[in-house]
Amino acid sequence: MSTLEILQFPDPGLRHRARPVVELDTAALRGQAQDMLETMYSASGIGLAAIQVGIDKRLIVMDISEDRGNPVVLVNPELLVRKGRRSMTEGCLSVPDYTDTVERADRIRYRALKLDGSPVEEWCDGLLATCIQHEIDHLDGRLFIDRLSLLKSRRVRKKLEKAHRSGVPQPLPAGVQSAVL
Repeated sequence: MSTLEILQFPDPGLRHRARPVVELDTAALRGQAQDMLETMYSASGIGLAAIQVGIDKRLIVMDISEDRGNPVVLVNPELLVRKGRRSMTEGCLSVPDYTDTVERADRIRYRALKLDGSPVEEWCDGLLATCIQHEIDHLDGRLFIDRLSLLKSRRVRKKLEKAHRSGVPQPLPAGVQSAVL
């Protein structure tokens, strides 16, 4: 196992739509999932999409458990149904040190495959639903900052791009919190 480099905004690789996984239950896919979990745990995250570490596959890993002992790996995940609305503060390993309130569906039904190729289709809500939606957004080339109001999203992107160019973090607009995730 090894820790992978997490792409950081504004890396253009984060805007790429990931390709579906075709070959399941392979040692290579299991190894990539393990490396992604190790990377996620090392960065103190709760979810990671393959595209965030430069792997062009529709693969996500998550662990929202308190003891970090319940890893979930989903291959080719897709949202089937969205119900209700919920606002939750989100952060992202690819947009470090910045969080903001994002509105998403409160309850979702999703479908995916496990690493062994067996199907899973479930309803979920709360943090798990938010995490799945966030990671699927990554697979589609979308970041949580894209879900902010147009004005706020532009401001945040400009600040982040400026920080990236200068190498020095910039203060964000009022209402945007910072946190290490």
